[in-house]
Amino acid sequence: MRQQYQKELENRLVIPTLQFLHRERSSGIVLGIFVILALVLANSPLRDTYTHFLEHHFGFSINGKNYLDFSLEHWINDGLMSMFFFVVGLELKREFIGGELRDLRKVTLPVASALCGMVFPAAIYLLFNAGTPTALGWGIPMATDIAFALAVLQLLGNRVPVSAKVFLTTLAIVDDLGSVVIIALFYTTEISFASLAIGFVVLAVMLVGNRLGVKSVWFYGVLGIGGVWVAFLTSGIHATISAVLAAMVIPADARIPEATFLARIKKLTRQFENAAPNDVRTLEPEQVEILARVQADSAKATPPLQRLEHGLHPFVAFVVMPIFALANAGVSFVDLDFGTVLSNGVAIGVMVGLLVGKPVGIVFAVWVCERLGLGKRSRGITWRTIIGLGFLAGIGFTMSMFVTMLAFNSPEHAIQSKIGIFAASILGGIVGYMCLRKSNRGIKKAPNRG
Repeated sequence: MRQQYQKELENRLVIPTLQFLHRERSSGIVLGIFVILALVLANSPLRDTYTHFLEHHFGFSINGKNYLDFSLEHWINDGLMSMFFFVVGLELKREFIGGELRDLRKVTLPVASALCGMVFPAAIYLLFNAGTPTALGWGIPMATDIAFALAVLQLLGNRVPVSAKVFLTTLAIVDDLGSVVIIALFYTTEISFASLAIGFVVLAVMLVGNRLGVKSVWFYGVLGIGGVWVAFLTSGIHATISAVLAAMVIPADARIPEATFLARIKKLTRQFENAAPNDVRTLEPEQVEILARVQADSAKATPPLQRLEHGLHPFVAFVVMPIFALANAGVSFVDLDFGTVLSNGVAIGVMVGLLVGKPVGIVFAVWVCERLGLGKRSRGITWRTIIGLGFLAGIGFTMSMFVTMLAFNSPEHAIQSKIGIFAASILGGIVGYMCLRKSNRGIKKAPNRG
């Protein structure tokens, strides 16, 4: 009876939950739920409690002097989001070593599209805000939220060619890299060169450890957090940049090569087959020992870079990003004058930048590359597909919200920016979905007309 109950629980709860967590669109769904929750809290009778809770300060006190004393919102944006950027850095390094960005000649179209998809929105934003104090927000409409964009793409299932998904994913990877560079160069405060020097010294120690063959995740974790992150946090350069730099020095090679691992696994498999079995559900000590060696060898055969990426990705997708959304997406519409918001260049600049600048920049890049013979669209990607992907790239939620926090100290300007992000992301998602659905209907009908 108990076994039957456990099996039923596994079939109804555990397996569906694991399947949900491994679907690409799942993180986008969870993120959307927390965005809605933040909006509900910000517009409910609990809005003051919600705001004051995020203002609580946490830090360390030694001999009556406070250190790293920041608000909860600051800890989320500089602490938890550093984990997000660390995973972004790991993904970027993996893509440069053996992924989509290994040979830039093969990804000319998405790389060019990403670049134009950042320049055009920034230029459009400046058209509405040049010469004003809000001009610093030009980096807000440059980003693409890959979680939301892929979530919409996944809703179309097999109706979207794999080449379109690769195009959008590669574009978003380059977009992330561009956003990191822009944050590092343009969204910094006064720089403490002493703290910065300490951070780079620790980075150098991590790099030396990499060259000497150190594969311990704990070695890089302690130095990365306790050294690089803390140093950058107090340097004036945003702490999330330290996470990307730390990711770049994580070893990408394993302790044992694939061939050696394969030989060991074959040997251990034979030993397990030859081990004396028993008639009960538990294993014999010899079998347990063999499995422990398999597990140890598997860990040694996995590069630390991919081990960290695989281990941290679910936590970042289902914990870090939802908490970030909960802390930053809460826009109160109570007593909000939409006439004033829309007459200001921030909301309009962000919305038009994302909703128009992104697709126009991407379509322009593809057109120019094809005209110059620098690249060619994959089979199945029509112009309507490119336009649809351009609108999906205009979903700029997470990174755009993050840059908003860096660009504006004024709560009023931040709210205006968030309204522009919401409007553009919702409309971009809907228009992109409709374009791609109609585009792929056309592809399916084409063979029947011959």
